Amino acid sequence: MSMEILAPVGGEEQLLAAVRTGANAVYLGTKAFNARRNASNFDGEGLRRAVAFCHGRGVRVHVTCNTLLTDPELPALTDTLREIAASGADAVIVQDLAVAALLRECCPSLPLHASTQMTIHNAAGARVAKELGFSRVVLARELTLEEIAAIRREVDVELEVFVHGALCMSVSGQCWLSAMLGGRSGNRGLCAQPCRLNFRSKERDYALSLKDLSALSWLPQLEKAGVASLKIEGRMKRPEYVAAAVTACRKAIAGEEPDMETLRAVFSRSGFTDGYLRGERGPEMFGVRRKEDVEAAAGVLKELAGLYRAETPLVPVRMAFEARPGEPLRLTVTDGLHVAAAKGEPPQAAQSRLTEAEQARKSLEKTGGTPFNVTETALDLAPGLYLPAASLNALRREALDKLLAAREHTEPHPFAEPTLSQEGPRRDVSPALRLRFETAAQLFDHPAAEQLYLPVEEIDEGILKQYARKLTAELPRFLPEGEREALLARLLRLKELGLRAACASTLGDIELIRGAGLTVRGGFSLNILNSAAAAEYARLGLADAVLSFEIGMERARRLRGLPTGLIGYGFLPLMLFRACPMKGKRGCGGCTGREKLRDRTGTDFTVLCRRKRYAVLLNSLPLYIGDKEPRGVDFTVLYFTTEDRERARRVTEDYLAAAPPDFKRTNGLYFRELL
Repeated sequence: MSMEILAPVGGEEQLLAAVRTGANAVYLGTKAFNARRNASNFDGEGLRRAVAFCHGRGVRVHVTCNTLLTDPELPALTDTLREIAASGADAVIVQDLAVAALLRECCPSLPLHASTQMTIHNAAGARVAKELGFSRVVLARELTLEEIAAIRREVDVELEVFVHGALCMSVSGQCWLSAMLGGRSGNRGLCAQPCRLNFRSKERDYALSLKDLSALSWLPQLEKAGVASLKIEGRMKRPEYVAAAVTACRKAIAGEEPDMETLRAVFSRSGFTDGYLRGERGPEMFGVRRKEDVEAAAGVLKELAGLYRAETPLVPVRMAFEARPGEPLRLTVTDGLHVAAAKGEPPQAAQSRLTEAEQARKSLEKTGGTPFNVTETALDLAPGLYLPAASLNALRREALDKLLAAREHTEPHPFAEPTLSQEGPRRDVSPALRLRFETAAQLFDHPAAEQLYLPVEEIDEGILKQYARKLTAELPRFLPEGEREALLARLLRLKELGLRAACASTLGDIELIRGAGLTVRGGFSLNILNSAAAAEYARLGLADAVLSFEIGMERARRLRGLPTGLIGYGFLPLMLFRACPMKGKRGCGGCTGREKLRDRTGTDFTVLCRRKRYAVLLNSLPLYIGDKEPRGVDFTVLYFTTEDRERARRVTEDYLAAAPPDFKRTNGLYFRELL
């Protein structure tokens, strides 16, 4: 197999563990703008040393810059990107389109990898990523093997998939639970993992906690599917975990049986699951970190630490040695690209002791303590010479030290200062009103409403006849590969009947809507927090977009790049599930499609099923800012989900009147600083 083993590195010890156990590549973060900001990570000089260390041992370095940014953070981002370029790293992993745009402008030689936080889960999304300059896509973890293979058949781009480690309950990039409950944003690298606390469904505890993923038995199938890179999750994990996971991956790739018991002992949550790859997303996928899981780790840590205590000779080299009377000893070493040579004192004529060729070979090939493995040694040894072992050892050390130094020399990527798109002056305009509905049964028009959003599955000919001038079709937030053609056909048919616009929830939706010839509007789940990202979406064809509800009100008022809006009311969708937490032993039997999860404080959260394709977790309290003067954006959206039509009408009238709510509400994150 030729697939890359990509290991997580949260600090220097994890770096040693990953490299010395045989990872082909590592991914690590700088001190800022990465999705694991609580890991040790690497500063500018530390990053340069890490890249040099890895390159010397034939290991690639992918640097994570995979968080969402606000406009005031863009200058600091430029400093970070300059450090990454100076380090000579091999790729940057990106979520925010602003980061991708800046890298294309200031450092085009640095390859771009699309983070799993970009929620790319179909071929359409991968094609748009390629259009944006990404050479690799880290796919969503929720896909089946068949869906992965189908994406690779459709798109000529490298695919990276997770094969081991923790599974988020929510589809990555589509979780705001930590941000809304505690102000610590997972999209900005500070997830507090509230999902691991006890949320109870009607049948079980810890209904938002999945077992860890392990797909090591699937590697032959993943290679056949066209996967380029096997990613191990765990930048917050200890080095022994990294060593165990990389070792297990290497064994699996070699066709050997990996030590799953040790892997389970070092870290697991009630064992492992491969349910997503199999397409079996039932209760057996769920698990927690038990006392016995914690205790099991103590018994394997010492053994695992031994795996990376010393250098591992993974770099093949060839040697050529010359020993002639009266001439300096010469040793040349090459890895096929770099060449290093060393000279020693002329050899002595043999008196009582003669150095045989095999003795010289053994001395020269003792590369223990180095990353080199000698595959061939050419000897030109004149007869009758005595070569002290100390001389041969010194010669070998000098040559290998020079070779390692040559390999560790990294060329920085050229870096040009970018033109930053700064936030504009504070705007003070009255926003237009838009209404979003979950079902056709809720739908109504209002003279003040300029747009009505409705899921595309809810739209029929009768609705179009009545509302076509204002109607925007909302596309599904999770569209598995294989459903694209049917959805495109539906959009084309609805266009014939008068539909004018559709709302994109992901990158892939943009391609679909453009292909149908409709106006593209952007949904909140595109996660727009800054002007540069907004401008990128405008370049992709968006007419306007709803900003992420993680943005602060003042930031929203200053953001520019395209017309933008905010959600002004609604039970906000905090998580997106492909493994429904409400599914029981009888599957979906008895489910109403609107069930409740209860947290440890007794608070209820609604789980809303979307036609058994996916489910969303709604916040326990509705957002409402009608009385908060939400001026400065182009429009506000009242986001109706579980309300009936009359309730939605009353909320609309109160909102337009700027009346205080007659219900308990949240202001969301609009009026506080997000971490």
